[in-house]
Formats: sequence, structure tokens, C-alpha cells
Amino acid sequence: MRRPAHQYALLAVSSALLCAGSACNPIEYAKDPPRAGSSQRIPVGSGTPSINRGTVGAECAIMGWDDRTSPDHIPTVVRGYGLVVGLNGTGSRDIPPDVRAHMMQIMARHGVGSDVNGPSHLNPDAILDSDDTAIVVVEAVIPQGAVGRRRTPPISGRPAEILPGTTFDVMVSADPRTSTTSLEGGRLYTTELRPGPLMSGSRQAGVIAEAGGPLFVNPFIGDVTSGATDVTLRTARILNGGQVTKDMPMKLMLLNPSHTRVRLIQDAINQRFPFEPGQGQNTARGENDAVIELTVPPSMRDDTDRFVNMVMRTTLAQSRAEQVSNNIRRLLLADPSVAGDAYWRWVAIGPRCLPFARELYTHPEEDPRLVALRAGAWLEDPAVGEHLRDMGENGSLAARLEAADLMQYIPDDPRIDLTLMRMLDDTDLEVRMRAYEALRSRNSQLLRTIPLEGKFALDIAPSDFNTVYVTQSSTPRIAVLGGDLAIKTPLAVETLGGRLLIREDPTQGGLALRYQDDDMARPRIIRCDPTVSDLVRAVAYRQQRINDPEGLDRSYGDTVTVLHDLWRGGHLDGNFKAEQDRVLAELQRWGTLSDYQRRPDFGADAQPAPGPPAS
Repeated sequence: MRRPAHQYALLAVSSALLCAGSACNPIEYAKDPPRAGSSQRIPVGSGTPSINRGTVGAECAIMGWDDRTSPDHIPTVVRGYGLVVGLNGTGSRDIPPDVRAHMMQIMARHGVGSDVNGPSHLNPDAILDSDDTAIVVVEAVIPQGAVGRRRTPPISGRPAEILPGTTFDVMVSADPRTSTTSLEGGRLYTTELRPGPLMSGSRQAGVIAEAGGPLFVNPFIGDVTSGATDVTLRTARILNGGQVTKDMPMKLMLLNPSHTRVRLIQDAINQRFPFEPGQGQNTARGENDAVIELTVPPSMRDDTDRFVNMVMRTTLAQSRAEQVSNNIRRLLLADPSVAGDAYWRWVAIGPRCLPFARELYTHPEEDPRLVALRAGAWLEDPAVGEHLRDMGENGSLAARLEAADLMQYIPDDPRIDLTLMRMLDDTDLEVRMRAYEALRSRNSQLLRTIPLEGKFALDIAPSDFNTVYVTQSSTPRIAVLGGDLAIKTPLAVETLGGRLLIREDPTQGGLALRYQDDDMARPRIIRCDPTVSDLVRAVAYRQQRINDPEGLDRSYGDTVTVLHDLWRGGHLDGNFKAEQDRVLAELQRWGTLSDYQRRPDFGADAQPAPGPPAS
């Protein structure tokens, strides 16, 4: 039992008097150990909206892997210095001394220039002194709950297997202290990424991820009509170019520590998110009376934001899910301003909420109706399909956009695919783009897909409006709406920094591609049909067998550059659109470009961007 503070004072005085009177040796007694759950209690539900009471979020705060407590989901920003090679004289040899020493250490660790541990024919100093290389700053946002790369134990004599970690997009920028002019055509060597501020030397944090691969430069550079901002040839992306190497688990911290409450919360989460193959351990595991560790199920590793929102809105009364669902419906109808919380509550409850959501699919008020349709779509309710199809073809612009986003979740309904295909003829460009993305998400067989050597995929679909659409996040894709577009001749287009010349071939018909790289003794000349699909194949394909068609084996970024240069030259009809730069948006949102203060010697061109965009 803990003693009151005044008793400790009396004991101390008494001990001093006794020691003084009897000349005893002074003894310092240890205090009683704190009891479990003895921290200050916070009234459960205080400040929690009534619609969220009885949920995990009303009892807990979420903690990231770095022990920062927050009521919201906060990903981790990682950074590192990297080396880009393969530039065509647009790099820089003027490297700051501290960064140069840092890169020399990294190359030595990887055996560069070593006769024993690595490629001895490569000289680290010569690499850094070349105008074909550039020192870059690599930045990315890693979602919480990311899974690290791991090696499986060998079984029955079979070799161990490497299981990849969570992948993510990467932003690459030339170090502002260097004179690098362009990263186009370059490739990033494997770069170690660490949380916290960008630095070199022994003060760095531990490595939690790696990144590398061919760079993709935004195709709209210099095009003022595209609306692209803060984009230069000195910045580039690597789509899915990063990989987490260390597990980054999330934890829940109870506001009022209690072993009983931990078991209740743990059981509620595990009932809503049962064990999945490949998961390793249960979704929720109590560590003590105050902390629960979370493992993101494999089915949700690509959408940890949704997982966090669902966990925090998971109802503790799992046995009364139907009653809770009905209460949510009543609260939503009484106060439509709780629409966002009502959506997450229903999604967190799961399919048992659908009878109550269906009652609102045709509700005259917009907010309750949209909440019900969104929840029904994400929970894959077939009954919602009819309403979404009608919205997609006959609704307002906002309704058509909403319908396109939601239809991607409705499984095994060919009528949804046909509706989305008709939406590719919509007069609004954004509706067409969202309809395509929904078809792609559904893996629709109505899209003609051509895989290119694991680099990217080319999708072709009919449309009344010709459009070339390129992605800038996740899986690299080029979409051609309007069928297999013809390339208009006559033409003579020089692209890829002068290395590739595309001309019509009057002798054999079609197009002739002349490619000359610096390390090639003679230029390569290959031919293709004057269509987008065959040109993309010729630029990106790598010939593997003698009878295979020839290709230049160029990257996704190079292929996009070729198409964009043809479009700017008037040889492709229609629109050319790039996906929103989500990498930059995420970095701005989570603080890299706003609260990260670059060192003064980085120069004026590296000032932080304005505040984060609306999310």
C-alpha cells in the first residue's frame, strides 16, 4: 500500500533523530513500487462525440513506432543522401565535403573499389567526379504499420525465401548545393533511408528502409497550361521504389490502464479483424495493462489509413452490432453533420450494418444517402450497384465523380464494368480518368492490357475523347483512351536529350527509331508501326529471344517522355494528362517540406513550400 506523502516526511525525520541519538548507520529505504494502472485517470468519453462512444478510439490513443502519441494516424517521413548515375552530362561534381565523405563511406561499405568485397574496377572518386552522376536527397512517407523485409527459414532443404517489405513511392531531388541541371534518364543506386532530419555521420538514426531504381521525371515540365508547380528537371520520382526493411508496428495506449479493458479491446479488434494467412500473429495483442500492439492484416497493408480509422471506430459491444448500427442510423438522421463518423462506424462494424444502411440508399437528404452508399460500396453490398450506376450516368458532375470512385469496390458485376466503360465517353475529363482508374482497380477484362517487362503496363480502352494518361504513384501505368491512337506523320522528333530520333520510314512504311547512347559504338535502328502501342513496345521492350521483336529497353520515365514529346509536337491527337503528384502532396502533408528546415548552405532555391494542401 502506498504511503501518504506526510508519512514519508515523518519517517525521514524520525530516522534522522534515531541515527543521531544512537550513532547508527543511515539507511535509505526504497519507496513502494507503483501499482499497475496507478497513472492519472482520464474520464472515458470526455470530449468524444456521442456517435463514437463505446469505441476503441474513446478508450485509447494511437501510438506510432517512434512512441509519439497522437489521436490521428501519422506516417513516418524518411530521408537519405543518394547517388544517381546514368545522366547524360547533366550531373555535377561539386559535392559538399560532408556529403562527399558520407558517400565515400557508403560506397566503401558496399565494396565499391574493393578487390575483396565488391567491384574493384569502379573507382569511388571517379564516380563522384563524373558529370554523369549526381548527389540527391531522397525523401518518402512510410505508412504506420509497415512490414519490414524478412527472410523465411529454410524448410525441408528448400532455400530461404525473401519476403518483401511494404513498398512506397519516393521523391528524389538534386542537392541544392550542387549544379546538377537534370535527373532525366538517371537511376538511383540503393539508398538507405532514416527517420528524422537529413544528416550525415554518426548522428544519424537507424536505417528503416531502402530505395532505388530508374527515375521518372514529370512530363509537364515547362508546360504552363498543365498547372504543374514546384516541378523541375532537378526532381524526379521512383514509383514503388522504396521498401521497408524494419517492422514499424503501431500501438494503442489506454487512457485508463486496466487489464480488463485491455482484454475487452483486444478481443473486439480481433473479432472484427480475424487472423489472416501470412499474418504471423493476431491483429491485437495486449502487452500490459496500458498498451496493445497492432499488426496490420495482409489484406489492408496497402491501405493502413483505412485500417487505423476502422480500428479506432471499432465497437466494443461486438455482440450488439445490429443495435449499434441502428443507433448510428438514428444519430445520422438527427444530425447529418456526423456523416463522416457514421461512415467509419458502419464500415468498422462490417456487413452486419448493411440492413440499416440500405434503408438510406434512396433517402431524399444527400448526406445520409451518400454515407449509406459509401459504406455499402466499401462493404461490397451488391444492392448498392443499381444506385451507383444511375448516379454515374445520370447524376450531377459531383455525383458522377463519386459514383466512379465507389464502383471500384462492387465485385463480380459486369453491369458495373459496362457503366464505367460508358463513362469513358463522359464530356468531363476528370470523370473519364476516375472511370478508368475504377476499371483498373477492378482488373476489368474490358481493358486491353499490355505488360512491358515488369516495368509498367499499357492499358488501351475505347473512348469518344482521345487521352493519354500516365500515373505518378504506385504501379507505373500508361493508359490510352480512344483506342490504339495513330501517330501522325510526317514527323521528325528528337527526344531523350538527343539520344533518340523518331522519323517516318518511307521505304518500309511505319516509323524508324534511331538510338545513340554515349557508350554505343554504333547507333541502333529499329522499326515500328505508327501506333502508340507499337511505339511504346519498341521503346520499352527488351529483346530476350532471337525471334522476339526488337526494343530499346528504356525505362517508364523515358517512355513517358517520348510520348509527351510526340504530343507536344502535334503528332498525337487529344489530351495528355498526368496523375496528381501524390508523392509531393504526401510529403507536404506530413511535414517534410514545411517543418523540415534545410541547412542555410542549401541555398535559396530550397525554401520550404507553402503549407500543406487540403486533404
